[in-house]
Amino acid sequence: MKLPRRRFLHLAAGAAALTGVSRMARAQAYPSRPVRIIDGFAAGGPADTLARLTAQWLSERLGQPFIVENRPGAGTNIATEAVVRAPADGYTLLLAATPAAINATLYEKLSFNFIRDIVPVASLIRAPSVLEVNPSVPAKTVPEFIAYAKANPGKLTMASGGIGAPSHVFGELFKFMIGVNLVHVPYRGAAPAVTDLLAGQVQVYFDPIPNSIGYIRAGTVRPLAITSATRSEALPDVPTVGEFVPGYEASVWWGVGAPKNTLQIIDKLNEAINAGLADPKIKARLADLGGTPLVGSPADFGKLIADETEKWGKVIRAANIKADLMR
Repeated sequence: MKLPRRRFLHLAAGAAALTGVSRMARAQAYPSRPVRIIDGFAAGGPADTLARLTAQWLSERLGQPFIVENRPGAGTNIATEAVVRAPADGYTLLLAATPAAINATLYEKLSFNFIRDIVPVASLIRAPSVLEVNPSVPAKTVPEFIAYAKANPGKLTMASGGIGAPSHVFGELFKFMIGVNLVHVPYRGAAPAVTDLLAGQVQVYFDPIPNSIGYIRAGTVRPLAITSATRSEALPDVPTVGEFVPGYEASVWWGVGAPKNTLQIIDKLNEAINAGLADPKIKARLADLGGTPLVGSPADFGKLIADETEKWGKVIRAANIKADLMR
């Protein structure tokens, strides 16, 4: 039977409206079962603490378990790939972090494009690193350190958590901007790098505040400067690198992402996460990690990811950094 054109258009409009209502209903009902947050970092570290704090808040606010699943390896690429391949239904989320912006240039062949294949949900926190030295280094300020490094080219060793890790590229940016030769010594993660820094096997490390603040307070490492644009509330007496090297800024950040085409529940998750970042108890826990809450929209988080990808891409190309495929 052939339908009159007006009748056909009426039915088509009705079907489209029903589809929209169905999507809205699914968003309102979300979540109706447990949600996984895939974490590309090992259990027990600051990133894992942040993931579990976020999961606990979302579980309490949204009424379903949010479960953290650790999938470390390949500089967080394993975790990212798992989320990229997951259904776009909001039940698999990613703890997104700075390495994602670095890896886009560091790895020549990835099976995904982070900006294209992961939709930003919400930023969580941003935390500076600390330019810190073993106490045996005869420098107590950034100008003294620069003078000592220039007077002793190639004699200071700079640890990192691995080739292309944030601690590596933060150091390379510093080296490039001030023109010093620090010998890079990559480790398999932050823990062995800190161990050798404490022992004096290496002299310099750009360590995220959450990892280093305990050692700084104990006096076992000497902080010279904070890498963020402004001073940290966690270490208010420590100046920024930018106070001596204008334009220098480097921070680690974390947020939540989802597979592309996950659309209908993004705003609901963003609202819930931002409410957590404004909660005094959550803010206090984040302060313990040395981080500053990043309240914002999905678009704000997307801009941060894009800007950081461009910035670290330039550093990686300038320093000719090649990926360590075993990392």
